[in-house]
Amino acid sequence: MRLSNNLMYQTNLNSILDNQSEVNKAMHQVTTQKKVLSASDEPSATARAMLYTDRIETNEQYAKNLTMLESRLGTQESVMNNIKDSLTRAYTLAIRAGNASVTDVDKTAIAEEIKAIQDAVLDLMNSKTEDGRFIFSGYQDSTQTYAQDPLSGKFVYQGDQGQHKIKVAEGVELRSSDNGFDVFEKAEKRLNVTSNTAAVSGAVTSGSLYIKEQSAFDKFHRTYFDASPTATATANDFTITLGAGNTYTLSQDGSPIQSGSYSGNTIVLGGMDIKFSGGPTGTIDFSLQKPMRDNVLNTLEELYQGLTTSGTSVEDFEQVVADAIVGLDNAKNRVSYSQAALGGRVNTANLITQANSDLDANNQAAKAEIIELDMTEAITNLKKHETALQASQATFGRLSNLSLFDYIR
Repeated sequence: MRLSNNLMYQTNLNSILDNQSEVNKAMHQVTTQKKVLSASDEPSATARAMLYTDRIETNEQYAKNLTMLESRLGTQESVMNNIKDSLTRAYTLAIRAGNASVTDVDKTAIAEEIKAIQDAVLDLMNSKTEDGRFIFSGYQDSTQTYAQDPLSGKFVYQGDQGQHKIKVAEGVELRSSDNGFDVFEKAEKRLNVTSNTAAVSGAVTSGSLYIKEQSAFDKFHRTYFDASPTATATANDFTITLGAGNTYTLSQDGSPIQSGSYSGNTIVLGGMDIKFSGGPTGTIDFSLQKPMRDNVLNTLEELYQGLTTSGTSVEDFEQVVADAIVGLDNAKNRVSYSQAALGGRVNTANLITQANSDLDANNQAAKAEIIELDMTEAITNLKKHETALQASQATFGRLSNLSLFDYIR
């Protein structure tokens, strides 16, 4: 075999270039701390690493979503706490207003504070998120949640029943807000009769009825009120027929349901005091009002109007106070239910945050196992390739100086 100078040079140059390439690759691995530098190095490992990268990036987005969720739930929780504190104060004032010793001056002072509470609660119900969206308006979060109708004077909910959700994990979405319809519009009003003035006939010339024992009336209402969609128009109409010897018979829609006796001109029945003039025979008619719901702003408005309206009878004012006490208590309960549900979502968000964190750590470790570098091994390889390069360079230098003329004497 003939060895030409060109062959020797080319062979040594190839060796140097190969070793230089290995040194560069090892140096790049140490610098980037990655074992796989390109897809061509190890296609299968690269594909698996990309899958883990996708999962890690998805988890990063979930983490951002959870941060946003926790912020919005924290804002809503703070708003609800303030609303509940305000309603608790209004409830206390309503009880105080019902005290028989309260003077007109006291009523004026209570009314002013009730109005201030109403303004504060209205402002809280119209609270916004950090990006200027109304918290309790549902999907209509660019629309103010509550506003007062200038014609009726009633406070009207202007949102819808939508519930915003944020995706926080694969297949998991949590509500980031509660709509005002569920939180504020479902507070039950006090069960009542349709009118405190009774319709009379026969020898009875006038009649009135007022609820004196609310719990007894509630039981009476729940027992006899017909809420069936197919109920007739007169299904909840009642007639008291006065008989001889101070006795009466109570009929519902024409059918007798109970009987009893009375003294004087007052019948105590189902928590109601039914007073009449005339008699001793005749009839007294009244109707049960269907269960109703309203928001607490209207409850506060009715209490304020009752406190500031002069000439109201004692019985009518007692009804105003009773309406307020029941309405405020039920409104507080609705807020409490919403707070409990919100707290459950916060706890769930915390658990998901921890689960996502653990999953992210596992994904990071799995990805590192595939593409990240063992620094000790990498530095050893770098030293090995550098030594080989140095050897190639030294060999090339020695061979390039060789000549046949050195051996001719």
